[in-house]
Amino acid sequence: MFLLKPIRIQSLPSQTHRCIRQLESLLDPQNTTFSIGQSGRHWIRLYFYPFVYNSYNMSLANFAVSTQDHVLLSNFSVKSSAVVKEYSLNVTSNVLVITFTPSNNSFAFLNAIEVVSVPSGLITDDANTVSPPGNFKGLLPTALETVWRVNMGGQTVTPDNDTLWRTWIPDKSFLVQPNAATNVSNVAAVKYVSGGATQDTAPRTVYGTATRMNSVFDPGTIFNVSWEFNVDPGFQYLVRFHFCDIVSTSLNELYFNVFIDPWIVVKDLDLSTYLVNQLAVAYYMDYVLVTTASNKLRVSVGPSTVNGNFPDAILNGLEIMKMNSSEGSLSAADSVIISSDSSSKKNLGVIVGVSIGAFIAVVLAGILFMLCRKRRRLIRQKQSKTWIPLSINGTISQSMGSKYSNGTTLSAISNIGYRVPFLALQEATNNFDESWVIGIGGFGKVYKGVLSDGTKVAVKRGNPRIPTGTSRNEMILVYEYMENGTLKSHLYGSGLPSMSWKERLEICIGAARGLHYLHTGYAKAVIHRDVKSANILLDENLMAKVADFGLSKTGPEIDQTHVSTAVKGSFGYLDPEYFRRQQLTEKSDVYSFGVVLFEVLCARPVIDPTLPREMVNLAEWAMKWQKRGQLDQIIDTTLVGKIRPDSLRKFGETAEKCLADFGVDRPSMGDVLWNLEYALQLQEAVIDGDPEENSTNLIGELSPQVNNFGESNTNISTTQFEVSSVEDLSGVSMSRVFSQLVKSEGR
Repeated sequence: MFLLKPIRIQSLPSQTHRCIRQLESLLDPQNTTFSIGQSGRHWIRLYFYPFVYNSYNMSLANFAVSTQDHVLLSNFSVKSSAVVKEYSLNVTSNVLVITFTPSNNSFAFLNAIEVVSVPSGLITDDANTVSPPGNFKGLLPTALETVWRVNMGGQTVTPDNDTLWRTWIPDKSFLVQPNAATNVSNVAAVKYVSGGATQDTAPRTVYGTATRMNSVFDPGTIFNVSWEFNVDPGFQYLVRFHFCDIVSTSLNELYFNVFIDPWIVVKDLDLSTYLVNQLAVAYYMDYVLVTTASNKLRVSVGPSTVNGNFPDAILNGLEIMKMNSSEGSLSAADSVIISSDSSSKKNLGVIVGVSIGAFIAVVLAGILFMLCRKRRRLIRQKQSKTWIPLSINGTISQSMGSKYSNGTTLSAISNIGYRVPFLALQEATNNFDESWVIGIGGFGKVYKGVLSDGTKVAVKRGNPRIPTGTSRNEMILVYEYMENGTLKSHLYGSGLPSMSWKERLEICIGAARGLHYLHTGYAKAVIHRDVKSANILLDENLMAKVADFGLSKTGPEIDQTHVSTAVKGSFGYLDPEYFRRQQLTEKSDVYSFGVVLFEVLCARPVIDPTLPREMVNLAEWAMKWQKRGQLDQIIDTTLVGKIRPDSLRKFGETAEKCLADFGVDRPSMGDVLWNLEYALQLQEAVIDGDPEENSTNLIGELSPQVNNFGESNTNISTTQFEVSSVEDLSGVSMSRVFSQLVKSEGR
């Protein structure tokens, strides 16, 4: 696809590795190879969102997707809303090759891809059969596509609440007679016992809710509660029922029957005695359905007349998985419709594919914009799932720990957009109440908002009178709400309390880390082009996050030294070499960041026409004092006497080198980051006997950890990658350096 602003951060699923890959638009057949650390079943999740980019209209793309052994999609296109396809394959080799092949002189595209290892016990080799009843063996080598994954009687279960990062959607829209059913919930009662389901089978939020027969719907009559699902004809299906008796008050109180289409698959089911004599025990049942000629599949539960019990029936969750054809295909375009009285004699593969119309841009018109993810509380950051950029050429493997595992092989992706409905934004901002405005910029007004789940957001609404090039008159961006606003507001002009030197250093380090990641974390550098104190945001803990990627641009190719482009940026921060030559490199960001460093030190605007002529431009003025060795004469008065001389000297040297006239003489952001870390160490403690303590030229002497940030490092420990500390750049969590928001409303 295309590089789209920030990187998405989330938590890693149980016993999994995630392969995250950012793709260019594919004009020719393209193989994408992932290294597999351990053979076995793996999920493949493909994310598609069509939009227009330059001459490419993604909704016109038509292509096939396949692996070494299976066809996943053929003659595939995405016309409007975003689609997520999820497959489950048994990978027996040490590599997984996924091929994208354009059809009929078209092209292929992909927004993101995940490869996730599946716990070995999640799909067993055998299941029950329907019509005739019996046993099916051969699921292990079968490929599956998850067609539906449904939470009965409950709300959407997001990946954050599922150990294997699955999404479970509500069942309400599938009910044949909604009035015949009612919802119940008792999540706290759910028990997992040996021999039954586990949290990997389905989370408590699925087993703890249920759709129940509504006894007042038609009193005195016997009826079923039924759900109907769209499916592709010509395939067999694996249907998994999830049960948990959360409604009974005593044993043997609830008996009911379970149906798939016209066939009864379980008769007189008593959930309380199925495994052990307990209530609220979670378990599941698997059934393989014969090849269907219909595009509808109906599932029902209804009361049993055994023992004369009160008529009742429940269902907690349901998964419907398409099984590959005898030719190894899961594509509907390749299906062969067989009459319902015949069945395949061969072992069939299994794959899993959920079509969730989600993950789309928060802009209500036009090109995909990346929404940023809500920052997790520090106590939960060890459990954050990380989407990592990876070059399309070659494979990167790293050791990564997960929420519950000790670490598996990771081969890495990236960006998915999200959509928040316009009505939700109206509600969040009190219908864009003018009293809720927290800022006004060239784009438009920014409103404080609170989403329905309590998440605070900043809603940036485009001014309809300003041309945006979009096809509609509304364009809105949603950001994580940063409690402490911009770095600029804490330095001057707002009357906020002054920050300590340590706080300022830590903020600079955080911002440098974000820019360093932009420059080195992807196959091609991403140049921010608008680095300034107003675009460095601070959360409630004064953690800095780089924001506003509206001017960002991908950097030069490997065989190029620069990108020729029109000059963009902000006065006072603009790289003079870029201005003169209109040649953009990462060193333009370095120059701008050098201006920010002096701004942090001196706490004054970068351009102030009210001052004497020699003081108007902060960069020029500060550089004169720095070259005289008298930088301490112009620092923020609140810092006088509070900065250790060695720390100030190192900080001043770093800023000076950033502002070198020629980009080739400036340090990389990795160098800058290292030196700021060193300045912080000098501020916090005097290092006796350190030969480097009085050095005036440490820039360029990088630690290996920083120098290898953008490279593969298979020796990174699980602890380093999980616990992203200030000192541990190799395990940096991008939620800690970019202002981001991810909301479940987009799913």
